[in-house]
Amino acid sequence: MKGYGSGGVSAAAQHVAKRRWKGQVAAVFALFVFSLLVPLAFLLGLHNSFPSGYMADDRSQQESSFETYRNVDRGRERFPSEGDQQKLPNHKDKFAPVLPKGVDSVPPEELNKRINKTVSPLSTLESKNDRSQATAKDNKSKTKGLVDSSGPLRKPPSSSTKTGVEDRKQNPDRGFSAYETDISCEHEFGSYCLWSRKHREVMKDSIVKRLKDQLFVARAYYPSIAKIQGKETLARELKMNIQDHERMLSEAVSDPDLPPLVGKKIKNMDNVIAKSKSCRVDCNNVDRKLRQILDLTEDEAHFHMKQSAFLYQLGVQTMSKTFHCLLMRLTVEFFKSPSVNMQHSSAYKIDNSNYVHYVIFSRNVLALSVTINSTTINSEEPNSMVFHVLTDKQNFYSMKHWFARHSYREVTIHILNFDELKSNHFSNMGLGELSMPEEFRISSHTTTQPSPLQMNTKYLSVFGHSHFLLPDVFKNLKKVILLDDDVVVQKDISFLWNLNMGGKVIAATEFCEVKLGQLRSYLGATGYDNNSCAWMSGINKIDLEKWRELDITGVYQSLVRKLKQKNDAQWRAAALPVNLLAFHGHIYTLDNTLIQQGLGHDYGVSEETVQNVAALHYNGNMKPWLDLAIPKYKKYWKSYLTRDERYMEECNVNP
Repeated sequence: MKGYGSGGVSAAAQHVAKRRWKGQVAAVFALFVFSLLVPLAFLLGLHNSFPSGYMADDRSQQESSFETYRNVDRGRERFPSEGDQQKLPNHKDKFAPVLPKGVDSVPPEELNKRINKTVSPLSTLESKNDRSQATAKDNKSKTKGLVDSSGPLRKPPSSSTKTGVEDRKQNPDRGFSAYETDISCEHEFGSYCLWSRKHREVMKDSIVKRLKDQLFVARAYYPSIAKIQGKETLARELKMNIQDHERMLSEAVSDPDLPPLVGKKIKNMDNVIAKSKSCRVDCNNVDRKLRQILDLTEDEAHFHMKQSAFLYQLGVQTMSKTFHCLLMRLTVEFFKSPSVNMQHSSAYKIDNSNYVHYVIFSRNVLALSVTINSTTINSEEPNSMVFHVLTDKQNFYSMKHWFARHSYREVTIHILNFDELKSNHFSNMGLGELSMPEEFRISSHTTTQPSPLQMNTKYLSVFGHSHFLLPDVFKNLKKVILLDDDVVVQKDISFLWNLNMGGKVIAATEFCEVKLGQLRSYLGATGYDNNSCAWMSGINKIDLEKWRELDITGVYQSLVRKLKQKNDAQWRAAALPVNLLAFHGHIYTLDNTLIQQGLGHDYGVSEETVQNVAALHYNGNMKPWLDLAIPKYKKYWKSYLTRDERYMEECNVNP
């Protein structure tokens, strides 16, 4: 045929042979380039950044739902799980959130200590990881690291646990034991730590902890075992046991939640871990994985600690649904039915200096009723008592209706709307809403050993900004006795009315556990005696004439202008320096046995002291009308609570 001769090759065949030759050359060239790049990659150490683990597609739906969140404020920010790691680019910086720089510098014994502490009981975890969150809180209150206003409701600390990771980057050998004390926990989370320690429930979770320990070790060995040639069966067995453990832990919090075959699964995991340890693996990879798991666990524990503290603060700072119901019912009933005008029959007493005048700032009708009831019951002359109550417009009508329905030994109760007074008489002072007595948590170091182990945390209550209007609100009165609405009076305190204060403006109990010199960075360097004690609100007598003579309100306004508050939090925090400086040198010291302070945060007050003291002050977050109150003190408050109130029963109010 044409084109085929002896020993001849067609043109098509020559073209195919030429293409095959070019393909072989390209393949050889690619192999040559790859043979150069692979050793170069290992020389540069890039193999250490390759993600390890099994594919997310291999995991069950239930297992792949495990996530660890780092930050409350920024929403859900996930840590990369083992399944997710396969989806990440092969760059070392992707491991920065979970693997701090310089972790290799941590000695093995320190790593073992940290692992033991991580898997220790919850009591250890709760008192751990002081991340210096108090600094952020104090900046909000302009306290420069010492004073924290516990009044405003705050979100969880804005700095995420990534901040804690950065701290470990800078100082991996930081002494963790110094932060495992109750004092450091209280310094960071306040009275939540006091409450959580007293209400901690012992969980039966020893088997659950054993499963978690096994899971940590298995996860650390799996990436290395999966890379060993000839160990495919062991890697598959290890992976199946990891999935079984994760499945059990996803459904169990305590030992009773575990399935019946948990003992067999623990034994299987022990066997497969023993096999894994017998293999020759790269210890750096195992160490690396353990450190990653450790950091994740520490961050997760600290996140849950912050979340619990925030929920606690939410519970103590907000009004419950039942209390809100009572407030609404009383307000509605005030407008539905004509209330008895209490003030009409006894209006002549309101400005009469021959009567004993008490002033209370309050937004809580139940707390107010207990304070008035306890004071009148234990008074020898209740007919001579006049109570002036300053409240806001939201609670004004509910309080008027409450005291129209209930009488307390025929005392005179005068309800004032602070918002109306402000708009009519004090609009030029730039005041905000009604200010209640402010409570502060003060943490300071001892002078000998300034460490977290030597932190002193004290609680202090002072006047709110609205208290500085008392001489203007009660222009016709010469003196008043001021009560907080979280005070229970157990004995007659009318002797304070005739007390000679020696020319002082205010009578108060001193709180010498906090000296003004300790607050130098907050109060300034001049204008006061460093050895002077702080003072407490609760029960105070005020000489209004002396107040007007010394123009304490003018001093207050001058101090407020100097502090230059930019927001509501700074405005409230300014109450502490304003009170301590404005009344400095004008305090008449009352006997400390008159009133027992701290029943809203201190569990250590003896029952004998509580029974014998003249008055009880529940300053602190754990107010007696809350479910979070300290039980052994709550009964003294409830004994003066109004009973058989229809609206309380309908709203299910049972404090």
